[in-house]
Amino acid sequence: MKIIKKANGEVLRENAHGGSGGRKLFVDDDEIQNFQGMTYGYLPAGNKFEWHSHENVNEVMLVLHGKGFVRDDEGEYNYADGDFFILPAGIVHEIENASDFENEMIFVRVKI
Repeated sequence: MKIIKKANGEVLRENAHGGSGGRKLFVDDDEIQNFQGMTYGYLPAGNKFEWHSHENVNEVMLVLHGKGFVRDDEGEYNYADGDFFILPAGIVHEIENASDFENEMIFVRVKI
């Protein structure tokens, strides 16, 4: 495989999670084997990525800028700049922006 470059300006921002936030999809399902996607996520002030799960996909999240909460059925976990989360396949979770500014995260999803 040769190197593929995608300049930031070439990847368009689109709605995510029904419009509660946005994303830039840098890698999608068919580009790399066993890789489901990599997105740069945007979560506006006070909004949530509502309860959802990813079947057969492990997801990791790196918080670039923001403050809020990640929730699962066992609890609530604060997040801030630089925090990293592992969201195992099938775990129902929610992400809430608890600040007054747009939060930014990187999400990477790997097929299992």
